[in-house]
Amino acid sequence: MAIKTYKPTTPGHRGMTTTDYSGLTKKAPEKSLLEPMKKHSGRNAQGRITVRHHGGGNRRKYRVIDFKRNKFDMVATVQSIEYDPNRTAFIALIEYEDGEKRYILAPVGLKVGDKVESGANADVLPGNALPISNIPVGTIIHNIELYPGKGGQLVRSAGNMAQLMAKEGGRALVRLPSGELRYVPLNCMASIGQVSNEDSANVKVGKAGRKRHMGVRPHVRGVVMNPVDHPHGGGEGKSPIGHPGPLTPWGKPTLGYKTRKKNHRTNKMILKRANQK
Repeated sequence: MAIKTYKPTTPGHRGMTTTDYSGLTKKAPEKSLLEPMKKHSGRNAQGRITVRHHGGGNRRKYRVIDFKRNKFDMVATVQSIEYDPNRTAFIALIEYEDGEKRYILAPVGLKVGDKVESGANADVLPGNALPISNIPVGTIIHNIELYPGKGGQLVRSAGNMAQLMAKEGGRALVRLPSGELRYVPLNCMASIGQVSNEDSANVKVGKAGRKRHMGVRPHVRGVVMNPVDHPHGGGEGKSPIGHPGPLTPWGKPTLGYKTRKKNHRTNKMILKRANQK
């Protein structure tokens, strides 16, 4: 879907872009698949802020997405392609032959009236979900399970896609969008195609107020604070951070510092890390 630009009638509109939603077919969501969402504004059960810069934002309801795709060998028809405020990708409302409705992640090219199916016997077409053992090598996939039956955990955001590289010894080798090469069990499910709304990464927010509508509060740089407030603070005029590397307000290394445990139990499943030479 294309990017929509605006004439510079205001400073906020100058350079601002949005996704062109003309391809969506329905505005009101399916009420039976909505759940309430309570705002926490980054606070935990004790009321303390544990995640900074969260707060405000438009009110919204959660769309229950079928990441498991566990209704096997039953054809469903795409009823609509819809906007989801909780994710960057578009979602598709599908209705099975028995009348049950579900939301799934909409891949590129899926249209109203198309048929989708889950199961080992499904065709290798966008929107269908199959066990990885039944997907040909080289196929573009998304919504990939890491554990059979848990539901898709990998490659779910707008425009993302992974590629099935090889199958051997009960495992499949998958190249993820980051460049990471990872093994996934062959009996895990994956959906065919690239996730929709591939131009999402090119959208320019344009103004601070639009970021507030997303629930993001202002982020103040550490170098403009005083030393009492941040390790980067202090100095006369513009100053360097004064440390070997960037630090959090509490003195912990950040911004590129690797936090993954050296002996993580899933390391054996990763053949090549992202950006590894």
